[in-house]
Amino acid sequence: MSAGKLSKIETGKVRPTVQDVDLVLTALGVSQEVKEEFLATARADATEATAWRLLRRMGPWKHQKTIRAIEAGTTTLRLFQGQLVPGLLQTPEYASAVFCLPPALPEQTRARTVAARLGRQSVLHEPGRSFRFLICEHVLRWRISEPVIMALQLDRIVSVSRLPNVSLGVVPSGRPMPDFPMTCFSLHDDRLVIVETFHAEVTTREPKDVQLYTDTFERFAAVAVYDDDMRALVEGIRDGFLPQQERSWNEPLSG
Repeated sequence: MSAGKLSKIETGKVRPTVQDVDLVLTALGVSQEVKEEFLATARADATEATAWRLLRRMGPWKHQKTIRAIEAGTTTLRLFQGQLVPGLLQTPEYASAVFCLPPALPEQTRARTVAARLGRQSVLHEPGRSFRFLICEHVLRWRISEPVIMALQLDRIVSVSRLPNVSLGVVPSGRPMPDFPMTCFSLHDDRLVIVETFHAEVTTREPKDVQLYTDTFERFAAVAVYDDDMRALVEGIRDGFLPQQERSWNEPLSG
C-alpha cells in the first residue's frame, strides 16, 4: 500500500476496503481477536467492487503489489481461469502481450506492471503453500500474441505443473461442462474470493459467497485432466502453434 493511500485512509479521504483493513492490521501485528473485531465491522459491506479504470489511474503495478500481499497471506490458493493464463504462470512475453490489449498500457507503465506481476511468482517456491490452478482449454488456444510466444507460454505451464505444491488441471472443451465459465476468480483459503469482470474487480468475504465459488471450483475440477494427460493435451496445443511459426519464418521477404 502506498504512503499516499495510507495517508488518505488515515485522514478519512478514502474509505478502506476489507482488503485494506486486513493488510494494515496484519502489518501492525495486532492480535487475532482484535483483528477479527475490526474485520467484522468492515465486513458489514462484505462485497466490494473496484473499477478497472480506477486501478489504472492509481497505477496498475501498485495493484499487482496489493495482490502479492494477499497471496503472501494465503496458504492454499485456488484459481479458475476461463479467460487468460493465470498471472502466476505467465511468461514475460505473454504478460506484456496481455497489457497491450485494449485499453493498452503506455510502454513504461506496462513494463512496471509486468515486472510487478512476475515478482509475484516467487510465491510458488515458498514452503508451506499449495496452489490449485484450473484453466479452460480454449484459454490455451486463444492467440494473445505471436505463435512462438504462445508455444513458450504453454511450455511454462507444463514446467510449473511439475512443482510438488502445484496441482494444475485443464478443463477439456470436449467434455460436458458442469457450469458456464462466466468469470475468472481466485479463492484465498476459505476467507476471500476475488472475481474479475469486464468493468471491475469484485472481492467478497461473505461466507455464503465464498462457499458458492468453492463449489463452482470443485465442479470444474471434477471434469479437468491432470498430470500426464494434462501435459499431453497442453503439449499438443503447443505443437499446433509451432507450424504456424515455421510458416511465418519461411515466408519470403517482400521488397
